Amino acid sequence: MKRFQRIAQGEGNPVFIVGSATGKDGIHGATFASADLTEDSAEDLPAVQVGDPFQEKLLLEATLEAIQTGAIVGMQDMGAAGITCSTSEMSAKGKSGMRIDLSKVPTRQSNMKAWEILLSESQERMLIVGKKGQEDLLFEVFDKWDLECSIIGEVTNTGRLEYYFEGELVADVPADPLVLGGGAPVYKRDFQKPGYIDKAASFKPNAINSPKDYIDAAKKIFASPNIVSKRWIYEQYDSMVRTNTMTTNQPSDAAIVRVKDTKKALAVTTDCNPMYVHADPYVGTMIAVAEAARNIVCSGGQPVAITNCLNFGNPYNPEVYWQFVHAIKGMGEACKRFDTPVTGGNVSFYNQSVFKDKTEPVYPTPTIGMLGILEDADKRMTLDFKGIRHQIYMIGTPHNDIACSEYLRIIHGIELSPAPYFDIDEEFHIQLNIKALIKEDMIESAHDISEGGLFTALMESAMPRGLGFDIEADTNFRKDAYLFGESQSRIVVSVALDMEDDLVNYLNSHNVPFTRLGEVTGGEIMIDGEDFGDIATWKKMYDNFLFDKMEA
Repeated sequence: MKRFQRIAQGEGNPVFIVGSATGKDGIHGATFASADLTEDSAEDLPAVQVGDPFQEKLLLEATLEAIQTGAIVGMQDMGAAGITCSTSEMSAKGKSGMRIDLSKVPTRQSNMKAWEILLSESQERMLIVGKKGQEDLLFEVFDKWDLECSIIGEVTNTGRLEYYFEGELVADVPADPLVLGGGAPVYKRDFQKPGYIDKAASFKPNAINSPKDYIDAAKKIFASPNIVSKRWIYEQYDSMVRTNTMTTNQPSDAAIVRVKDTKKALAVTTDCNPMYVHADPYVGTMIAVAEAARNIVCSGGQPVAITNCLNFGNPYNPEVYWQFVHAIKGMGEACKRFDTPVTGGNVSFYNQSVFKDKTEPVYPTPTIGMLGILEDADKRMTLDFKGIRHQIYMIGTPHNDIACSEYLRIIHGIELSPAPYFDIDEEFHIQLNIKALIKEDMIESAHDISEGGLFTALMESAMPRGLGFDIEADTNFRKDAYLFGESQSRIVVSVALDMEDDLVNYLNSHNVPFTRLGEVTGGEIMIDGEDFGDIATWKKMYDNFLFDKMEA
């Protein structure tokens, strides 16, 4: 398939807008992201545009079909700043210009002003530069998919953007200075390290006592909203319509989508732990990228690219901007290591609340969306244990680390501590070898250890098939850190008995740290000989906790 760029070329070529009609609600995307939340903000929320996944799916499928006509020169999805952004970026990259008639832009509300049409961020829209004389080919495709398609202008050779409305020229600006690299302003703001960073670094784990009752502690952690099943949310939406999503009863760390008419599949995931980023923006954002890659790898894929959604407080606050600067540095460093270029994304500032004259920014949340590719969908790896007596191993090195964990927050009420242990080279080495184990069919399951630590990872691998586990904690470590700590670069795998020697030999020969934990059981949960109950009881709590809370 031909790769298309966000480019406008060819004087006289038509400019199309395809998809949802423009609406006044779309102009609130930017204003909502540039204002503090107050006690009155609830009145503003209905003005924010709402995405339509079904419409988006139609647009994607139609666009793929339109590409096959050969009638497209370039295209770009329409996001921030709407028509203004997409026309300027495509023109600048193509060293061309555009003449746009805003009166021809489909609108779903009457009496829209020119500037509203230009800035509307209504969703599910695409800007396409077609080939002159082949317009009917594109109209035919988009009509088939019942999508609105209009020619709103043409490409010029002037390097300028000329916007007309009702016959009047309302704007005439050069394209290049509007984009980064061409003259758009680059902000340099003051920033300073927040005082709480040093306080977090002073955390003394030895001052934290181990729980007297590990079963009770495990139940409280496992009931955390950050860990329990989110099905109360996602089952309100149709996750399967018009997709090629692989079966949901075979869970994996990333979502897997078949690529039609090929053996390939896509692996997609999102990741970010705001507590880690708050504690250390540089390391926390590196972890977000690394865990996204780990999710892709544990599913049998190869990470190839990311997008991001960077959510922070007021950038005029020097401490908030310090968080932002260091998060970007961490993201860049990790993306270079995993060879995952940033293909796009957005920044949302001013995410903070003002109540009773006190302003509190959100925890910095640079959410990472990562794409991976499976060359062979049959090599997909799932996270669920497959059979009784299969052996359970932990790949990676455990640490006496309880920092920034759900355990520390829920059991001990401590919100501020350093980010958990992370070494990017260790992470890369572990992921490289997990890919090899999956490729060589040595393991039956793979699941990364993240929020909730080893205990939660084991439970999540046990629940899908109603199996259990019997493990022994390593006495060289604190038991609470071993079971509930969230040090990075660790993966739980299971292996059939007849492949165990091959697995161990491979790990030893490739200098991969590992620990044999125990074995899969028929449903009972045993840790250090202590009976933690049966998997059915834990699964019921996991599945229903959020529903019971929200419906109460």
